[in-house]
Amino acid sequence: MLRLAVPIILANIGQPLLGAVDTAVMGHLPSPAYIGGVAIGALIFSFLYWAFGFLRMATTGFVAQARGAGDHQEIRDVALRTVLLAAMLGFAIVALQAPAQWFAFWAVEASPRVEDLAGAYFDIRVWGAPAALTVYVCIGWLIGMERTGTVLALTLYMNGLNIALDLLFVPVFGWGIEGVALATLIAEVSTAAIGVAVVARLHRPLGGHWGVRRLFADRGRTAGLLRANADIFLRTLCLIFGFAWFTAQGAKLGETVLAANAVLFHFFLLIGHGLDGFAFAAEALVGGAIGSRNRAHYGTTIRLTTLWAGIVAAGFALAYLAAGGLVIDTLTDIEKVRETARTFLPWAIAIPLAGVWSFQLDGIFIGATRTREMRNGMALALAVYLACGYALLDLWGNNGLWLSLYIFLIARAAFLLLWLPRIGAAIRRHSPSP
Repeated sequence: MLRLAVPIILANIGQPLLGAVDTAVMGHLPSPAYIGGVAIGALIFSFLYWAFGFLRMATTGFVAQARGAGDHQEIRDVALRTVLLAAMLGFAIVALQAPAQWFAFWAVEASPRVEDLAGAYFDIRVWGAPAALTVYVCIGWLIGMERTGTVLALTLYMNGLNIALDLLFVPVFGWGIEGVALATLIAEVSTAAIGVAVVARLHRPLGGHWGVRRLFADRGRTAGLLRANADIFLRTLCLIFGFAWFTAQGAKLGETVLAANAVLFHFFLLIGHGLDGFAFAAEALVGGAIGSRNRAHYGTTIRLTTLWAGIVAAGFALAYLAAGGLVIDTLTDIEKVRETARTFLPWAIAIPLAGVWSFQLDGIFIGATRTREMRNGMALALAVYLACGYALLDLWGNNGLWLSLYIFLIARAAFLLLWLPRIGAAIRRHSPSP
């Protein structure tokens, strides 16, 4: 379990660190509008890309189960199906970029200056959509095959290149927010090319053959993949809408609160990506246990991944308590943003302990490809979140906004925990008699 989880933790931590560098290079420019512009621009691509996170999740679940069952041809077929789907969706995003941008700025209110900066960011980065979605597929396939060390290498390359180009394009060349967007575009395209080459090379020892025509002739498996993708797509839309609502309500409280929340939200993104290492390990191991009908392996996976996720979440909370102020000062030198962020820092310190359980249960359900429960649980949690959020925002302002985020995380975990016994029952029904 640790062999799978630790590389993913290291790989995932790189993503929020990249976001922190984006914020930092903007945070040393003369206006908080630059931080807000990056926050809104990144939020738009959270809608566009996280909504298609099913490409990574479904790929992992189906590949892990095929690996557990020893079905090498299906491992190959899942890769080809999802790469083709990623390419089609990516080019659709490029083709529909104008209405997508219009809708994004209609949904998220911000000052005209922030919207102008976010628009410049969007116009450049959108061209990387096919590459970004292809990277999702490659990472999902590698996790399903338990090749998390390769995932780490691929992610380090992408984020390292992106950070290096950030520091070159903005402080050195003076390209501003356009430089941040261009750095991300270059990193995504080059990583997609490397990822496809790596997956193709790892396919060779598995045997089987490529065959696009045969893929669509196998209607049952194609339909199953599409149903799972649709469920995860709807689930992810709810999740991103919840985060977008958080950012939008912060924007209504002013540029300074928006910038402070953007700084503090990196604390949440860091623990989300870090703790996802154990969730990703659960995906691969639960999928393998289900594919091989191994009840003991399934139970051990849940116990170990959950135990270690809880331990690491407590470690994150202690680290935030000790170094939270230093992190804020590193991300911005705008004094009023620093002061506002420190006011709400206690919310960021405790968030690992509230969020770890929903992340972990997501991994178990993805590995089991129980996507209908994930969809329904997220929709119910979103309803609870919004109902509480509007009331708490009126009562306590930004404190109420952060409290509503906690309610969202806890509600997600509660609904999935309610349905968790269904997975164990399904394994028992399909396991051979001892």
